[in-house]
Amino acid sequence: MKKSGSKRSYPYRDLLYKALIFIATVAVIAWFLPRDNKFNYQFDINKPWKYEQLIATFDFPIYKDAAVVKHEQDSIRAAFQPFFQLNKEIEKNALNKLKALHPSRHHTHHASVNYLNYLEKRLSEIYAVGVLSSEDISRLAKDSTATIMVVDDKLAKQYSTARLFSVKDAYAYVLYGDSTHYSPQVLSRYTLSEYIFPNLIYDQQRTETAEKEMFNNFSWANGIVLSGQKIVDRGEIVGRQTYDILKSLQQESLKRNEGIGQRHLILIGQILFVAIIMLFFMLYLDLFRKDYYEHKGSLSLLFILIVFYSVATSLIAKHNVLSVYVIPYAMLPIIIRVFLDSRTAFHTYVVTLLICSIGLNAPYEFILLQVATGLVAIYSLRELSQRSQLFRTAFLIALTYVTLFFAYELTTENSLSKLNGTMYIYFLINSVLLLFAYPLLFALEKIFGFTSNVTLVELSNINNPLLRRMSETVPGTFQHSMQVANLAAEAANRIGAKSQLVRTGALYHDIGKMENPIYFTENQSGGVNPHKFLPYEQSAQIIISHVTDGLKLAEKYDLPTVIKDFIATHHGKGKVKYFYISWKNEHPDEEPNEALFTYPGPNPFTRETAILMMADAVEATSRSLPEYTEKKINALVDKIIDSQVEEGFFKECPITFKDIATVKSVFKEKLMTIYHTRITYPELKK
Repeated sequence: MKKSGSKRSYPYRDLLYKALIFIATVAVIAWFLPRDNKFNYQFDINKPWKYEQLIATFDFPIYKDAAVVKHEQDSIRAAFQPFFQLNKEIEKNALNKLKALHPSRHHTHHASVNYLNYLEKRLSEIYAVGVLSSEDISRLAKDSTATIMVVDDKLAKQYSTARLFSVKDAYAYVLYGDSTHYSPQVLSRYTLSEYIFPNLIYDQQRTETAEKEMFNNFSWANGIVLSGQKIVDRGEIVGRQTYDILKSLQQESLKRNEGIGQRHLILIGQILFVAIIMLFFMLYLDLFRKDYYEHKGSLSLLFILIVFYSVATSLIAKHNVLSVYVIPYAMLPIIIRVFLDSRTAFHTYVVTLLICSIGLNAPYEFILLQVATGLVAIYSLRELSQRSQLFRTAFLIALTYVTLFFAYELTTENSLSKLNGTMYIYFLINSVLLLFAYPLLFALEKIFGFTSNVTLVELSNINNPLLRRMSETVPGTFQHSMQVANLAAEAANRIGAKSQLVRTGALYHDIGKMENPIYFTENQSGGVNPHKFLPYEQSAQIIISHVTDGLKLAEKYDLPTVIKDFIATHHGKGKVKYFYISWKNEHPDEEPNEALFTYPGPNPFTRETAILMMADAVEATSRSLPEYTEKKINALVDKIIDSQVEEGFFKECPITFKDIATVKSVFKEKLMTIYHTRITYPELKK
């Protein structure tokens, strides 16, 4: 009862896992999607309007072009007069300090009265004109300010900046203003720096207030569009005036859509969009790819790839870094095609592109380019077994990008000089990044438990330690496995199954015979058969043990699960017929213990394992034919495979009667080629 209850809980666990991965995927993608308001139309000056007639739905101003606004504001700034306060205390303190040096007041001082009078006159002159600090002089020169407003008490007067003194200029004016009558050397003894200070002080608050009022009165628009007014119709050329109106409509629409409430609505819409797309994707898997849908590794890989590409696209679009076209989107269908199948690769790819496109400004162009390159990736890389195949695919994808985008530009641009050269650089980067799929496949194999064709090719190398040991320990079995591999691979090719998988599985399906090689006919020499001295039950158990021994060796040498499946299923739940029939013939009135003569199974559950079961039985039995005629080979193949069908070995695998008929014809052709009669060479007469 406990065991039964545990079984009933598994569907709920699977359902919970699928619900959690669905919710997590939607939440993560929606979180990273950009929520900036977007204008629903794309347009450019001197290009045709691609949409239906556009009518204004509200009144809005026609904003001036940015260049016009900048020019007008620069002109206003040049005419603007900043405010300065006149500090009369600066002049008063300087003159009082100078008068204190006069001989009539300070009899110990020997300075000339004429020099003191000259200094007093000059200081009065420079303070009357106005003295500015060096920082203020530099700022006025930078802004090209011609005049300033000087506030004296409550009155403001206009001063020309060309006449104003800096501290340095004032010092030079006093020192060298009348060098004919007054010596600069004598004047420098009076320490002029103690008498010359800025008396015009920048009034920041009053200046900023005046500037703000001035720009508040600035007109940002040069017209208005009324609600119901036609803006542009389909096919019309977007001229300068229409372009300004459309830019104004875009600006006003985005302004109206700002706010927390609007962002929440966008978020809800994005969640619904992603959820619906992902729901349809899961429905596809449930209906057409049940094995992937029930396998957590496959489901996790598909969802992680969708999330990764969606988040990467959103981050680039949100932060405006490089371009989304540097992302190697074609790597996604390549990975899925290598591990799963082409149809699932294409569906996953389209789902990912639809989700990625909702955060982009040009979604149609993006989908057009990416769908085409994804199809090229799927068609050009059906089975990845060599690095050179990936280089070829990367080249074809780059060529597709360049050709298709060039064709697109020719239909939208009216001059070759307007072609976007930067995009072609992005396509080149994209194709280079695509080459990283090769090492990434190895990492994904280890993480999700998949087996790629690259790994299968490596395992099928006869210099592999386990195969080399097999060729030395059980050479007869090794030759049998090689022949089975050739038969099965050819049959898999004909029915569209995974030929490399079948070939590799065939090479390893009988590795368990290395544990007891002498008990198998193909490894016996000298006519010695140890089964003559054993009861039928024991002989059957020794033969059956090559399956369990093979699984132990596979575990020891860390062979992939898909290879272990071939070891376990190549006899299915069949019987060791030679010993089973022999026992029944000797005990006609008794019932045998079926378990002692039955392989542990399971029966084949994929087309590839079914092909191997047929190839193994046909190849082994064909060695016992007395003569290899077409009739006898045809009869042998039909008899063996038909008996396997009748015994129900293929009820659990998705192989059709048409596939089985094709496999039969392949085996017949191959066996006729293998066992064809050779000509007898003539001997040289003496």
